[in-house]
Amino acid sequence: MQWNADRNAGFSRATPARLFNPVVMDPIYGYATINVEAQQTDPSSLLSWMRNMIALRKIFRVFGRGSIEFLNPENKKVLAYLRRMENEEILCVANLSRFPQPVALDLAKFDGMKPIEMMGYVEFPPIGKQPYPLNLGAYDFLWFELHKPTGSGRALAT
Repeated sequence: MQWNADRNAGFSRATPARLFNPVVMDPIYGYATINVEAQQTDPSSLLSWMRNMIALRKIFRVFGRGSIEFLNPENKKVLAYLRRMENEEILCVANLSRFPQPVALDLAKFDGMKPIEMMGYVEFPPIGKQPYPLNLGAYDFLWFELHKPTGSGRALAT
């Protein structure tokens, strides 16, 4: 990614003709518009999103060290798995298709637990004995922290 809107996207002080490869000059995706400096101040930028994802992974050690158990939903376009470590239980669901996909997950062993979506800390309906239905947009994914019904587990951030 370009560094900033300065000449040569902040990479070089050389004349543009002397660069090994030219900088992107497109009015929409060019260095003057899309660069690290501009994205640092935009909370909806790809850079901000990536920083949030990295921070979330650092909070939950289970992502790097926990066990993994793959679920086998009927819809083969959806990847679903559980990550577990000590008192952390995370459900990850990803749509690998370019089209929206429904999925019903067998989560009966988590009966009564509350899934909390980890990006916005949104509480989803409690898990029951029946298959748990979800709808995912194209290439969408959801990460859920599974909370025990007694309210134990990590406190929700606001």
